[in-house]
Amino acid sequence: MKSVCVFCGSSAGTDPAFLEEAIRCGTYFAQAGLTLVYGGGKVGLMGAVADAALSAGGRVVGVMPEHLVNQEIAHRGLTELRIVGSMHERKQTMEELSDGFLCLPGGPGTFEEIFEQWTWALLGVHAKPCGFVNVGGYYDLMRATIDQMAEKGFIAQPYVDMLIYADSTAEVMDRFRSYQAPAPKWTPTKPPKF
Repeated sequence: MKSVCVFCGSSAGTDPAFLEEAIRCGTYFAQAGLTLVYGGGKVGLMGAVADAALSAGGRVVGVMPEHLVNQEIAHRGLTELRIVGSMHERKQTMEELSDGFLCLPGGPGTFEEIFEQWTWALLGVHAKPCGFVNVGGYYDLMRATIDQMAEKGFIAQPYVDMLIYADSTAEVMDRFRSYQAPAPKWTPTKPPKF
């Protein structure tokens, strides 16, 4: 594993533990020699994780749509800032650059980004791990909702079990190293037509 994408809030949230874990996350990446791929912002947990990685000598690649750069929230001190045309292109670029996806606390954008990568994983678009740093139980209710999806027949249990939850970045990363992707939900019988 060479690079990992971190999804997290563009605000710091109300619990100081969120910011503390973002700083630990960035520091961990730098010390482990991992490239941090993230949304490119200078604000909230996004800015904190990037600043921590950079302060510890790490490599940080931000990916941001042009319209957000123009709103002056782009972090200008990154190793590399990739400017893309749309949110869709941002997520595709992040997927291409990353060997896994780690989710710190965040809002609807954070959820949307990690859920898309999870969906791509269960469909076999990629076989990369998706994990949640469950700071202070932040993801407990989401996890219960996902469990209910399986109980009610909307997703098979192997695709629920593929998600990794732990209390710290270090624990999630330990589990990434031994991750084995389940078989994709759909196995094509012939190549798709484009």
